[in-house]
Amino acid sequence: ALIFSVEGLTFPKFDVPDFGSFSLSSNPSKPTVTPPPGFRPPPRAPLSAKSSQIPSLLTGSIALGVRLGSGAFVLGWKSDVVTEDAPSGATPIGPFALSDSSTVLPTAFARGIRQPLVLYEYEPSPYCKKVREVCCLLDIPVLMKPCPIKVVEAPPPSSTRGGATPYVKKERGGFSDELFEKTGRRTVPYLEDPNNPSMGGMFESEDIIDYLLDTYSDRNLYDGKALWPMRGGFADFTSTIATIARFLAGANLDPDAREDNQAMQPISIYGYECSPFVKPVRERLVELGLPHVVIPCSRGSENRAKLQELTGEQFQVPQID
Repeated sequence: ALIFSVEGLTFPKFDVPDFGSFSLSSNPSKPTVTPPPGFRPPPRAPLSAKSSQIPSLLTGSIALGVRLGSGAFVLGWKSDVVTEDAPSGATPIGPFALSDSSTVLPTAFARGIRQPLVLYEYEPSPYCKKVREVCCLLDIPVLMKPCPIKVVEAPPPSSTRGGATPYVKKERGGFSDELFEKTGRRTVPYLEDPNNPSMGGMFESEDIIDYLLDTYSDRNLYDGKALWPMRGGFADFTSTIATIARFLAGANLDPDAREDNQAMQPISIYGYECSPFVKPVRERLVELGLPHVVIPCSRGSENRAKLQELTGEQFQVPQID
């Protein structure tokens, strides 16, 4: 099996061609967590939704529609109808199955991706959202280092007079201090690429997107104009609307979050940016300030088959490890 490292952590796991998974190994230097008494992971079940989840799924679907499904498919996606011997990751439809792939993207391993890229980000930011979508488009795993807002100092109750809203001092939390120590700035998105150390880190969403497209795709194989929903003013405006539709979920650090969450081993989450089912899970990880590796599973992603091999069951996301 291939092994990846993220800041001293190793991610081994099941044997698959080319690109391995990100199951975390133990590290005694990291904080420990204990599940609640009697906790048992819920069994995998057919895709369904509880009534309490419907509002979140509706707002997630609105965000998906507003963004025209950006990131739902990998670059060069194609789908073939398979009548027998369907490969792992294929979607069964009666006696047939749909097998997805990409016509322009080699495997991540073939493109030189040995470690997840690192993204300092703020969940509601339309600029960060564009970058996350392009990472799904290019099937690139990313270690997310969230920088949500935290309350630093709440005003005393007596400060509210005449119905006025009291001033609440807030600042960037999560990995914002780490980012400031590195760069002297708290601006997001900020991308690092451990597969290309000479890159040195990069601000500005449009510059980051150009870097990702230049480095991890062959621009001669597709028309860049087809990516217009992910670039420029249209993407900025619709990403803002999508964020509003989600009521700025993921914007603030949970006041009950552990102070050592940033030091935790990253959680691996299989999913993709625009999925209404994946979205609330990642938002919660962000609100807790937890580092997490997003292993993209958009339509056509090689990771769909790997997840199916990992679980031994039909593809379904989100899945955390």
